[in-house]
Amino acid sequence: MEKLSLSEIQQKLTTVPNWRITEEKWIERKFRFVEYLNGLEFVQRVGELSEKLNHHPFISIDYKLVTLKITSWHAKGLTELDFELAKKCDAIYLAIKK
Repeated sequence: MEKLSLSEIQQKLTTVPNWRITEEKWIERKFRFVEYLNGLEFVQRVGELSEKLNHHPFISIDYKLVTLKITSWHAKGLTELDFELAKKCDAIYLAIKK
């Protein structure tokens, strides 16, 4: 996939409202959970999805707060795949949060 331009990134960010761009090459979101184990379940499901897509985010777990950062190393920046993964991670979060 091709690296997106800054204007394309800004447009794509409107499709993933809780994500933000960092360091001009990452999109990042923090996910809060009621219970620690909910966060671990989220990370497990994101990991399984990432394996299927062969596209792996940076994951940080801090008790009930999970941070995901996504970029495309091969493109040296953000691609359409990053935003697709972000949308799927949002869907996983909504399923667990219920």
